[in-house]
Amino acid sequence: MSLTHMQIKELLDENLKHECEGFGPDKVCVRIAAIGELPSRFGDFHIFAFYNNWDGKEHAAIVRGDVTGAENVPVRVHSECLTGDAIGSLRCDCRDQLETALKEIGQMDKGILLYMRQEGRGIGLINKIRAYGLQDHGYDTVEANLALGFRDDEREYSVAAHMLFSLKVKSIQLMTNNPRKIENLTQHGVVVNGRIPVIIPPNPHNEFYLRTKAEKSGHMLDSFGKLHLQEQGDRPVIDGMTPEQVTQLEQN
Repeated sequence: MSLTHMQIKELLDENLKHECEGFGPDKVCVRIAAIGELPSRFGDFHIFAFYNNWDGKEHAAIVRGDVTGAENVPVRVHSECLTGDAIGSLRCDCRDQLETALKEIGQMDKGILLYMRQEGRGIGLINKIRAYGLQDHGYDTVEANLALGFRDDEREYSVAAHMLFSLKVKSIQLMTNNPRKIENLTQHGVVVNGRIPVIIPPNPHNEFYLRTKAEKSGHMLDSFGKLHLQEQGDRPVIDGMTPEQVTQLEQN
């Protein structure tokens, strides 16, 4: 069941003059600015555009079904990656994660993908390309960010938390390999009742990058034999996996 025109009108009316105390130390306040239908190759969605008073960026939610008041909604919080999402770069797994999440959500009764304008794990496009240059000379992704004066991950999730609040979602199942994302959303009041792993087979160009995320940033990447947490019992099979990879998933 999808959102009705009346529900859309009510959400827009409620957000027209929305004001609140804000989320997090920066008192981030978000409101829905526009809603439209979004048929796609992954399924039929509604797209929500959001305004916020913190970073001046226009974040979006791709919503499947009626999520208002819903519990345990599958949610992917995806950070923008121009090189991966749009160009298909093989240096990262961003596009694979984006398309996998949209494909899975598109087959569900309800689900959400938050598309956050946090390029380069929050350091911006120019600095991300600078980091690429350092990686070309032997730095790993964490070392490159640190060399540029950043933390390994500069992303912040108060905007994402408020977006879920604006969509009236009661609790979520987070589609992620990143435990920090779970912790940060929880700190901002989001009820995360479980984790849905996003398993992407590495390629020769991003294997070192993914190993670095697993070993230095704590990402739970099944492709490298990391221990499975209890809630990872149902692991999705992703297009492009070899028969050996599928067999390994089933045996673990």
